[in-house]
Amino acid sequence: MNGDDTDQDTTLDSQRFVDGADGDDEQLPSSAGGDGTRPEPDAEEESADREESADGTEKPTAGGEESTDDEPLDPETADPVDTDSASPVRDGVDSSGVDVDSGSGDDVDSSVLDEVMLDDVGSEDPEEASQGLFDDLLAGDPIFENKEVLRPSYTPRKLPHREEQINNMATILVTALRGDSPSNILIYGKTGTGKTASAKFVSTELESTSQKYEVPCEVEYINCEVTDTQYRVLAQLANKFIEKNEAVIDEELDDLEDLRERAHEDPTVLAGTEYDSVAAVEDRIEQLEDDRESFEQVPMTGWPTDRVYSTFFDAVDYHERVVVIMLDEIDKLVEKSGDDTLYNLSRMNSELERSRVSIMGISNDLKFTDFLDPRVKSSLGEEEIVFPPYDANQLRDILEHRAEVAFEGDALTDDVIPLCAAFAAQEHGDARRALDLLRTAGELAERDQTDDVDEDHVRKAQEKIELDRVVEVVRTLPTQSKLVLFAIIMLEKNGVHNINTGEVYNVYQRLCEEIDVDTLTQRRVTDLISELDMLGIVNAVVVSKGRYGRTKEISLSVPIDETEAVLLSDSRLSDIEDTQPFVQTRFDNDSS
Repeated sequence: MNGDDTDQDTTLDSQRFVDGADGDDEQLPSSAGGDGTRPEPDAEEESADREESADGTEKPTAGGEESTDDEPLDPETADPVDTDSASPVRDGVDSSGVDVDSGSGDDVDSSVLDEVMLDDVGSEDPEEASQGLFDDLLAGDPIFENKEVLRPSYTPRKLPHREEQINNMATILVTALRGDSPSNILIYGKTGTGKTASAKFVSTELESTSQKYEVPCEVEYINCEVTDTQYRVLAQLANKFIEKNEAVIDEELDDLEDLRERAHEDPTVLAGTEYDSVAAVEDRIEQLEDDRESFEQVPMTGWPTDRVYSTFFDAVDYHERVVVIMLDEIDKLVEKSGDDTLYNLSRMNSELERSRVSIMGISNDLKFTDFLDPRVKSSLGEEEIVFPPYDANQLRDILEHRAEVAFEGDALTDDVIPLCAAFAAQEHGDARRALDLLRTAGELAERDQTDDVDEDHVRKAQEKIELDRVVEVVRTLPTQSKLVLFAIIMLEKNGVHNINTGEVYNVYQRLCEEIDVDTLTQRRVTDLISELDMLGIVNAVVVSKGRYGRTKEISLSVPIDETEAVLLSDSRLSDIEDTQPFVQTRFDNDSS
């Protein structure tokens, strides 16, 4: 049906005889009888003057006629009603709510009502129905060619200005390719100095070279910020080696089963192998199948730690290999669960028979070994490599190297990379920050639907990243720290500057009363202010007041409105919004 309303109305009007809409007697269609008159009922039909309805009640038929299952009668006119339609019609309204007149007879097109409904709901072409929501966004030329190159998880094939550190790692780890256990390595450096990227690069090269020379050497990476307990570290390592052992067994089983089949047909194929008979091959197959069945994955909780360690030990020592275990953020593991894990791993080699294990630890904290047991420290820190921060010129080289792959053609203006490098150099030479800044600037340019990334996009990206960092840090603060920060915000909004600890504590007490929270001591609140200072949320400077002693002068280091909004998003603090706690006027010592 083409959706023409005129044709539709004409078709429906031709069927109006069914319910007598016009009040005139109309002739039945020719299909009802041979000449257009009502057919005469036969004897059986005349004798049946009642029929049983579907619900079990009897109802009279018009003129003593029997309403058959094929042609039910209209309750008003007693005329047969067409049942081929998609939905029953009641009083000119079908079950879908479409206002139509019912028809009868074989001449009524069974698709009439279906077409009416389709026309009502719309049958436009999908392309015509599109509102163009994404079309406009896709209209411009793309800025990125490969955005993943700018993410921290990407490991590049070249790491500028880290050649010395990479060569040092390679010199230590080359021992693994000779089948011996290399010295343990501790890698230090601040965030964004290329520690993890360099270590992963060297590890990839080590594994590929070991395959080239067919030397069994494996590197396993563990992020201790996520996997931060001895149980989890050992369980994760055990399961990884169990999976690798199962893969090795499956491959050997396939080869042995193929060898057995060929040996049954021609025993001479065993010549040159370590098996002198088919029975020996079958014994080896049976042994491997038993070994495979003996492996049991370690659950993430529930086992005693010594059982987990034993399972890990057996999995590592199943066959000959050199294993390098890379523990990223190793200081988090020590902080959370002590040095037991490092002690066990560093002492494994004295008990292993087939394998050798080496540890590569990566840390942002140069002093974390000060808290280790002297025995662990002596065995763990055999080699130390320090990654210094990048300067602005080095960051520029890194960004230029990544930008060649990440962006299309001339998508960057000349001042974008130098500005990103300058901003990141201020953040202690953080290459990760520089890459995030460049990527975010590109995303902002895409949203603006411009053809290139310019200085303005970089400055907006800097503001966005800083705000995102603040939001995340403030959102995850404990409730007491949020209350202390909110007290500082209330003081600043009331015009108090160079706020001291006593003023913060007075407002903090009132806030605790407002939301019914236990009040900490002033000494503890002072500690919380120091923690906020370390996070960069406030600036707390100790100043001397002469004979009045020393105090901290506190000021906000983050945008006040955005920070307040994040605090008020906490359900416990949301009730504070309409309250104005008492702000004590500071006694100004300078005016005395």
